[in-house]
Amino acid sequence: MCFDTDSAPPIPRIAGAAVSHDDLTLAADDGNVFAAFLAAPDEGAATGVVILPDVRGLYRFYEELALRFAERGYAALAFDYFGRTAGTAKRDDDFEYMPHVEQTTPETVQADTRAAVERLRQDGIDSIFTVGFCFGGRNSWLASASGHGLKGAIGYYGHPGTVIEHIPAMEAPILALQAGDDARITPFINSVFDAALEIGGIEHEVVTYDGAPHSFFDRKQADFQAASDDAWDRTLAFIAQHA
Repeated sequence: MCFDTDSAPPIPRIAGAAVSHDDLTLAADDGNVFAAFLAAPDEGAATGVVILPDVRGLYRFYEELALRFAERGYAALAFDYFGRTAGTAKRDDDFEYMPHVEQTTPETVQADTRAAVERLRQDGIDSIFTVGFCFGGRNSWLASASGHGLKGAIGYYGHPGTVIEHIPAMEAPILALQAGDDARITPFINSVFDAALEIGGIEHEVVTYDGAPHSFFDRKQADFQAASDDAWDRTLAFIAQHA
């Protein structure tokens, strides 16, 4: 689990921003029906973001994150991984997510990602990015290699191990925002990912925050606010650059 149930994105709200939000159900090509949350500026958006959560799937943290993107002029759609095994209902904080995580596959995650991308395109948005965290970080990078027509793929502290073999199929730039004090994702692993992207000719940036733990991007992690601020600034700059 990346975040505690009472965690929140370490991003200030923009008071007075005119945004709307909706709970949705989407359908993937294989017939899966799954939950999603869409936030968008009332005046419309030219650029959209598909948010891939951590292992717990869709919950408050990512709904709040979608709202923070919408306040800054982007349509943001966060989706749940567990429609096939847990349905589309809202879940309480005691939800046992790991049995459902174990039943996902890269293929099913990308099928759902495609449905989320296409939902944004229904609103006339062609410039679309993915942003993922932990489990979602890895799958965000894989989305660049999955034929979704993305403009870029951003991952926060994802494990790049299984991603490297898919680099030849990547179609979009990569931004990796990694924790320097991460027991599972070491500086060596990040350096291998960086080198593999370079060899593969993929436009990319791998940023490692020294001393920051896995899941540092959290309002409760006050000691790592500087890392969170920089990561958020880089996320917005990457989107603005490639939109």
